[in-house]
Amino acid sequence: MTIRVLVWGENRHEQVEPHVREIYPDGMHETIAAGIRENLEADVSTTTLDEPEHGLTEEVLAETDVLVWWGHAAHGEVDDKVVDRVYQHVLSGMGLVVLHSGHWSKIFGKLMGTTCTLRWRSERDRELVWTINPTHPIAQGVPHPIVIEQQEMYGEFFDIPVPDELIFVSSFSGGEVFRSGCTFRRGHGKIFYFSPGDQDFPVYHHKDVRKVIANGVGWAKTDLPSRALPTLLRYETEDFFNGKGYTGPIEEPADA
Repeated sequence: MTIRVLVWGENRHEQVEPHVREIYPDGMHETIAAGIRENLEADVSTTTLDEPEHGLTEEVLAETDVLVWWGHAAHGEVDDKVVDRVYQHVLSGMGLVVLHSGHWSKIFGKLMGTTCTLRWRSERDRELVWTINPTHPIAQGVPHPIVIEQQEMYGEFFDIPVPDELIFVSSFSGGEVFRSGCTFRRGHGKIFYFSPGDQDFPVYHHKDVRKVIANGVGWAKTDLPSRALPTLLRYETEDFFNGKGYTGPIEEPADA
């Protein structure tokens, strides 16, 4: 079955900064979407911050297998109700791929439960993305290392929970290192964070970066037949199949 992918982009730098518009004339979200289409059999669409409900309505999210998120300058403008809606869909099984400065997005912070802060410098550093888990599906078909000639530096300490899987570690020409490719699981949802990519550099045109993002999308799609939140069930002794569900920790089951 074809994966249904939605690329969400803030789309602010492209509107106000000519050098960003020159690199990404159709917006970073469209460039990211094109890279996914090149590398994955997927139905890929895009939406942006300034759409009604940021383009993330209940109906749209229900029809999305994997959401790809890029934000930077306007994290605070994302409505908390929309963040909670995305959060519930991730816990129910929607995949999430968070890119670069999306580490400071409301949705990533809510899912991680930490500040998600880091060191940074934007001085055209060379970045080498080293594969440390070559058997992982996200690492398939990419060189070791990926060489990005000009990039913003992200460095440790990166305040995130210990990743479920660490796939890539980056080193920079200033000597810093960074956990640049990490996976997490929250509820029924799978999350991939990948740091390479910045509005000031053409990183999302880089063929290997595009391959990693597409691989991440493919990995993040759930194998569950339908989307649902994990449910609290009470079972009688020796009854392994007919649990009674609760909607809260102290409520009586509906069929009690």
